[in-house]
Amino acid sequence: MRTFTITGMSCAACSARVEKAVLAVPGITSCAVSLLTNSMGVEGDATSDAIVKAVETAGYGARPAEAVSSSQSAPTNTIDPLVDRETPRLRLRLIWSLFLLAPLLYMSMGHMLWNWPLPIFFDDNHTAMGLAQLLLTAAVMVINQKFFITGFRGLMHGAPNMDTLVALGAAASFGWSTWVLFTMTRAQVDSNSTAVLAGMKGLYFETAAMILTLITVGKMLEAHSKGKTTSALKSLMQLAPQTATVLRDNTETEIPVADVRVGDVFVVRPGANIPVDGEVLDGTSAVNEAALTGESLPIDKEPGDRVAAATVNLSGFLRCRATRVGEDTTLAQIIRMVSDAAATKAPIAKLADRVSGIFVPVVIGIAVLTIVGWLLAGESTGFALARGIAVLVISCPCALGLATPVAIMVGNGVGARHGILFKTAAALEQTGRTRIVALDKTGTLTTGTPVVTDIVPVEGILPDTLLACALSLESKSEHPLAHAVVTAARNRGLAPTPVENFCVVPGNGLTATAGGKQLVGGNRAFMDAQAPVPTILAAHAETLAAEGKTPLYFSNDGVVLGCIAVADTLKPDSPKAVRQLQSMGIRVVMLTGDNKRTARAVGRQAGVDALVADVLPDGKEQVIRDLSKMGSTAMVGDGINDAPALTRADTGIAIGAGADVAIDAASVVLVNNQLADVPAAIRLGRATLTNIRQNLFWAFFYNVLGIPLAAGVLQPFLGWTLNPVFGAAAMSLSSFCVVSNALRLNLFNPHDARHDKANAPVPLTINIDTTSKAPQPVRRVTLCIAGMMCPHCEGRVKTSLEALKGVLSAAPSHERGEAVVELANDIPEAIFRQAVEEAGYQWQGMH
Repeated sequence: MRTFTITGMSCAACSARVEKAVLAVPGITSCAVSLLTNSMGVEGDATSDAIVKAVETAGYGARPAEAVSSSQSAPTNTIDPLVDRETPRLRLRLIWSLFLLAPLLYMSMGHMLWNWPLPIFFDDNHTAMGLAQLLLTAAVMVINQKFFITGFRGLMHGAPNMDTLVALGAAASFGWSTWVLFTMTRAQVDSNSTAVLAGMKGLYFETAAMILTLITVGKMLEAHSKGKTTSALKSLMQLAPQTATVLRDNTETEIPVADVRVGDVFVVRPGANIPVDGEVLDGTSAVNEAALTGESLPIDKEPGDRVAAATVNLSGFLRCRATRVGEDTTLAQIIRMVSDAAATKAPIAKLADRVSGIFVPVVIGIAVLTIVGWLLAGESTGFALARGIAVLVISCPCALGLATPVAIMVGNGVGARHGILFKTAAALEQTGRTRIVALDKTGTLTTGTPVVTDIVPVEGILPDTLLACALSLESKSEHPLAHAVVTAARNRGLAPTPVENFCVVPGNGLTATAGGKQLVGGNRAFMDAQAPVPTILAAHAETLAAEGKTPLYFSNDGVVLGCIAVADTLKPDSPKAVRQLQSMGIRVVMLTGDNKRTARAVGRQAGVDALVADVLPDGKEQVIRDLSKMGSTAMVGDGINDAPALTRADTGIAIGAGADVAIDAASVVLVNNQLADVPAAIRLGRATLTNIRQNLFWAFFYNVLGIPLAAGVLQPFLGWTLNPVFGAAAMSLSSFCVVSNALRLNLFNPHDARHDKANAPVPLTINIDTTSKAPQPVRRVTLCIAGMMCPHCEGRVKTSLEALKGVLSAAPSHERGEAVVELANDIPEAIFRQAVEEAGYQWQGMH
């Protein structure tokens, strides 16, 4: 998608006109204009020159936008699209307008209504007073000439806009007042004082000046508020480091970050920002990634771990190799997603666009009919003109045009701060409409890495003896289950015994000899052919298998030593995330290629509503197709095999730690590798939709109520009329109110589940399994812990506690000296105490 900067737009009618003009260019497939950011996103093979020409023919300006870069500061001759230049200009215009408006109001209202004194040369010289008002008003009109230039240019191009309404209203007031002034001059020559005084009361010079000044006030407040909506994007860009310290010929050299290349080795000292994405080669440290992920707890890094640009190295010295630089870094991709989303349009904005396209011509027609109607009713020309002017200046297409994009921009910014990235405005809107969430199992609900969960030796055999035998066999294997066993053994400090005659029996197990004795490891069928399996062990293994774990049997010299269970375990936050989705009235379905037995075990632990097992990638796509018929469906995945389903879903959500193909196929990307961000994304989508509806209601309600009032419809019944000055004030405040309401989203916390509202769950009617056992009720306990001094300490305690089987989540607080733990089942106090003390802190009890 190519992006252009558009100039000269003032309201939704302008953006609609630009869209229509560009879509008429041959080769253009889509076009979305953002009034908020004065930008346009275009897709198609038309040349940039043809696009710019189409915009200029429509009466506006256009130029290709500079790419938003995070890797280096912009050159001095490059225009930064995020800098608020409009507010200072409007502020200067407003100051001069108020300076000239003050004496104008003094003469037209202070003297005429309350008989305030005037300089002696104005005594009994009403014509001089009228001329002074004309000159002051003309000066205000010159200062605010942009309204007239833009407004009448749009009128000449057949595309009237908000500035056209303001220009027509001010020009009508000025023109009528000038005519009245000339008639006063004739009356004064004829010494007709009555006619002169009547003429003075018929002057509307102050109305013209006041309209322009009040609209400028509104424009300035609107520009200031619109500048705040891009604060998230500005904050992200400010995070980008400007320099990096690289190793060249074993010498540290500081260079601009733009000069860093893939493969360069760079160093990061404590307290410094990491300049580019990389891999740790040497050193350990805690890194604060809050700027990218929203996670406040530091993440421990060691050799082999990845680091991202703009994150902060807190404690140790790191030596890293650059893996992504420039526009390929994680920070740059986040900035690009947020800025690209601002150039797209949400479907909910289509109604406002359709109305805006005809709004201004209709308002001009209503104003003309109002003037003609009151003249036919026998009212004076001044009265009829005032009603028509009031209609022109109170009507506000700008509020309609801003109702959706300001909320979308702020919502995108809030998401970016919490590690939730929406690629388009439509994605943000659709996420808020989600009724069904389909979750891939491996890597999404689970960690995606098998680990040892149970070590079950037979009677008389020590666990380390069993694990040592398994280590000797599995250390020669490349199977993922073997890596889990080897990791568990090495974590206990065990070392493998050298083996000979190692042999892999595909689909069954491993054999080898050590010290003249045969070692065997594998599944139950393979072990039965090698050595008898004790009944008690077989029963225990069957129970483990029913829980979705894979039992591996091991024997030494024909004697079974026991079994080791390996499983891809649930992420700590998965059950809680599933419960939160269900509390929002959302159905949760698990999709997996695993067998039904394993799938059902994992499904029961996670608490999902239903599951589909033994499904291939194309089968997942068909399931999503079927689910979408029941309600708006979001697919959450992380692997290459999830890409078809992510594309098919109404909303594709990719876990940020997943494959690039999955991230490319998704419309929403979660930077954190945690499922809790899925309900957070839906909450944010719902909040944004609610905000948009509020804005649209205000914009429509304001115009539906204000235009009849300005036209004087209520005057025969209630005696109510609206002075054009108050109409201009109302118009100024309407856009400001819409933008201010959207800014309230900045206070929204998408991870706060306290205010979740449950919609009625949709029925699931496709051929799927429902979990046979409901998740067990959650129990909460509070652990009292001494010695925690900082968020890093909290992170160590959290990691230690959540590693315990049965712990769903742990929330430590160093300030309160406690940790609130959610449990799926009871855990002895001694287990908690051991975990806390092993983490290096003091146990003080639980309650």
